[in-house]
Amino acid sequence: MKINTQTGQRLYSRAKQIIPGGTHLLSKRPEMFLPEKWPNYFAKAKGAEVWDLDGNRFLDFSHFGVGACSLGYADDEVDAAVKEAINSGVCSTLNCPNEVELAEFLLERHTWADMVRFARGGGEAMAIASRIARAATGKDVILCCGYHGWADWYLAANLGTSEALDGHLLPGLNPAGVPRALGESIFTFTYNDADAFIRLMRSMADRVAAVIMEPQRNDPPAPGFLELVRSECDQARAVLCFDEITSGWRTNTGGLHLDFGVRPDLAVFAKAMGNGYAMSAVIGKTAVMEAAQKTFISSTAWTERIGPAAALATLRKHQRLNVGAHLSEVGRLIQAGWRKASANVNLNIKVYGLPPLSGFAFESEYADVLMTIFTQEMLRRGYLSAGQFYGTLAHSEESIAAYLENVGSVFEIMSGIDSIDAAKELLDGPAKHSGFARLN
Repeated sequence: MKINTQTGQRLYSRAKQIIPGGTHLLSKRPEMFLPEKWPNYFAKAKGAEVWDLDGNRFLDFSHFGVGACSLGYADDEVDAAVKEAINSGVCSTLNCPNEVELAEFLLERHTWADMVRFARGGGEAMAIASRIARAATGKDVILCCGYHGWADWYLAANLGTSEALDGHLLPGLNPAGVPRALGESIFTFTYNDADAFIRLMRSMADRVAAVIMEPQRNDPPAPGFLELVRSECDQARAVLCFDEITSGWRTNTGGLHLDFGVRPDLAVFAKAMGNGYAMSAVIGKTAVMEAAQKTFISSTAWTERIGPAAALATLRKHQRLNVGAHLSEVGRLIQAGWRKASANVNLNIKVYGLPPLSGFAFESEYADVLMTIFTQEMLRRGYLSAGQFYGTLAHSEESIAAYLENVGSVFEIMSGIDSIDAAKELLDGPAKHSGFARLN
C-alpha cells in the first residue's frame, strides 16, 4: 500500500529552513528513519495509535516517543490530573505542593536516597547531577560510560578525540562550541570492562568527582561489575551517579538499579516518569545533595505544576498496575518474534537490549540500507517501526502478534537481497542516516 505523507514532507521542508536541524530532538529526525517518506508530524496520538497530518493511522512499534510514554499516548488518568492542575493554575508566586508529594514518592521507592531536586528535561537533569557531584567533592574529573545528553560537561569528552563517545550509543557527536579548556575534565570507559575501568579510575582517583553511567543499556552487567564500580568510587571518595533517564520505570516502579541491588549516590530520572509531560528528577544521599545549596541551580520552569502532577499520576498508575512486568513481557515477546521471523527466512540479525528497550540490527555491511527497507515496508503496512521497540502498557499480545506477522512478511521480502545494489532497488528514496550528521 502506498502511503501519502506529502503534508508532513512540505512542513518539514519549511522546518529545515527555520529550525536548525529541522527538529529539536535528533532521535525524531525523519532522516533517522525514512528520508523523504516518513510521516514527520502527528495530528493525534492515543494508546499505541498515531495519526499524521494526511490522516494516515499508524500503530507505533518504534521507540514510542523516544521512551517517554510507558503507559501509552494520552493516558486518561494522567491527562485528567494535568487538566485538574491547569484548572487550578500552573504557576504562582507560591510553590506547588505536588512537588513535595512527588519527592516523597521517589524517596519511598528508593530508600537509599534522602533528597530530591527537580527539573523538566533529561539533559538539564544530568547537568545538575554533574554540578552537584563536583560541588560535593571539590574535584573536577568525571568518568562516564554511555550516552548522557547534549551538555558541555558530557560532549567535552570529544574535545581530545572526536571518537571518544562513538562507542557510547550515538556516534559522531560534534563538540563544536564546547570550551576546549574542558578537554581534560571527562574521560570515557567501556561498560563491563572491569580491568580498563580500574586502570582509568586509579590513574586519577584523587581528581575524580564522579562516575556517571547507565546501570544497563544493551548488555546486562557482568557479575560483580556494578559492585566493583561502587567499591572503586568509595575508595576514591567519588560520587557514583546512575543515569536512569532511559532505564528508569522499565522493569519496576523505580530505577533499574533496584533490580541489581547496587546503591548509587545519585540517580537521575526523566522520560517515562511523566508519560510525555516534561519532568525530571535528581535523587541522592544527603551528603551529596546538600551541595546543591552551595552552587547556584535554579529555574522558573522547574516550579510549574503540570510536570509534578503528571508524574504523580503516571507513577501511581505504574505501581498499581505493575507496569514494569508488562513492559518486560511484551519486550520478550518482541525479541522472540524477531528471532523467529529472521530464522524462518535465514536473515541475519542481532537482537539486543533490555526487553522493555529492545532492538535489532541487520548483520550486513549495508545495514542502514536494509533497515530503511524494513521501515519503508512496515510503514506501508501501517506501522511506525525501525530497529527499536520500546514497550508500553498500550501494547497488547494481540497487537504484538499482528505486528510480528507483518515483520515476517517483510523479512521474507528482504531474504532475497544479496547485494547493496539489490537492496537499493527496493528503496523508494535515500537510505537512513546513522548517528549525528549536519543537515543541509
